[in-house]
Amino acid sequence: MIISKTPFRISLIGGGTDFPSYYKKKAGLVIGGTIDKYCYVTARFLPKVFDYKHRIVWSKNEVVNNNNEIFHPTVRSVFNYLKIDKGLEIHYQGDLQKNSGLGTSSSFCVGLINSIKSLYNKNISTKNLAQTAIHIEQNIMKENSGSQDQIWAAYGGFNTIDFKKNNKFKVKKLTLTNSKINKLNNNLFLIYTGIHKYSHIVEKDKLINFNKNIDLLDQIYLLAKEFKSTIVKNSNVDFIGDILNEYWFLKKKLSNKVSNSKIDEIYNECINLGASGGKIIGSGGGGFLLVYCKKKFQKNLINKLKKLPIINFKFTDEGSKIIFKP
Repeated sequence: MIISKTPFRISLIGGGTDFPSYYKKKAGLVIGGTIDKYCYVTARFLPKVFDYKHRIVWSKNEVVNNNNEIFHPTVRSVFNYLKIDKGLEIHYQGDLQKNSGLGTSSSFCVGLINSIKSLYNKNISTKNLAQTAIHIEQNIMKENSGSQDQIWAAYGGFNTIDFKKNNKFKVKKLTLTNSKINKLNNNLFLIYTGIHKYSHIVEKDKLINFNKNIDLLDQIYLLAKEFKSTIVKNSNVDFIGDILNEYWFLKKKLSNKVSNSKIDEIYNECINLGASGGKIIGSGGGGFLLVYCKKKFQKNLINKLKKLPIINFKFTDEGSKIIFKP
């Protein structure tokens, strides 16, 4: 039996420029990091005594006799891509719900590939792990997805990811003092909107309007470059609230599906209660709001928003890893 542990991620800025349709023409840049919320994938060979070949346990319990009968699209696609012919049992568990904007589906894809490779005693590099997950999601599953989530899940850490026109990427760790990291951990938190989201619907709408959105994506790219420079040079990270606020209003212009009246209401209330900025995590339409709020305002904000689940987190350095292998 193999168990992998793969982190979820917080993308702070640059989302949208990680889509091949953009960075193959212009180059892209995203900044963010993995957090201490994870998904766990257990994989083992299934004994032949059962009257089915594969068992996949997630929010459903699937028992099937061939790969193409698998309902879960990621599992089916990974099994077919890796040419799985032996019977497998797969279990998925996550610290936070799926479709929340935290890159959960890509973390699962990365963790699943990592688990199966380890089960077959085949080594896979961090870069190849990310590239394989990108290929499966974008080219096999035909998802309307970017390329950052798979990289965060594989590499881990608080990084910049530069996307090149030649379809290559470069991951660089942002060297921040412990004081800066601690302030980010203390002043950033997630607020669950209560809205279940489907990122592919939002991203499909953005792609339909891609030509109209080029100028907005250019502005987002420049904002990410400014963020990268400022967070390294400035001793104080409180500027993040303002820059997230600026990014949020650019992001909303990409599609009218990014936000809605409920999300706007929660966001505006956060600002009125002392937060300096924030944004929806992921593609938009629901899931979690990321909010930057100084410590002195947090107690009042949390009390006023007590009906909404608030999640604290810390940035972490580790990507997907095998935590159990007998």
